[in-house]
Amino acid sequence: MKVRSFHLVCLPILIAVAVSAAYAAPTYIGADKCKLCHKIQYDSWSKTKHAKAFNSLKPEEKAKKECTECHTTAGKTELAGIQCEACHGPGSDYKAIGVMKDKAKSIAAGLKVPTEKDCVACHNKKSPTFKSFNFAEAVKKVHDHKKPA
Repeated sequence: MKVRSFHLVCLPILIAVAVSAAYAAPTYIGADKCKLCHKIQYDSWSKTKHAKAFNSLKPEEKAKKECTECHTTAGKTELAGIQCEACHGPGSDYKAIGVMKDKAKSIAAGLKVPTEKDCVACHNKKSPTFKSFNFAEAVKKVHDHKKPA
């Protein structure tokens, strides 16, 4: 009888845990993990204003949500700067090499292909340093990674 009671109590709990784990929200892994496979892109990005965005803030701005939402990835100061996932979405579900080698699988697993709408969420008139924004020109600059020889 005790074994049956144990199963009646524990089995639903185990099922609930398994189901919730299967539907857990994807998480951010950080650019340091992305660079393990994307070194050329990482090296190119690390020299950009996006990489240094958080450091461009004044000390008092680093605690303001309206500043960190555009100068960090996902508004998280531990993900300082506009890292890979700020544009491509949280990488936990598409980071596996078997997924990343297949663009369709990557997209199905959560990889975002950024659009103009994504960029203008920060590059807009609400920004105190905004001058103008041309999506086509910006994309060329962002993707101007040096190819290996």
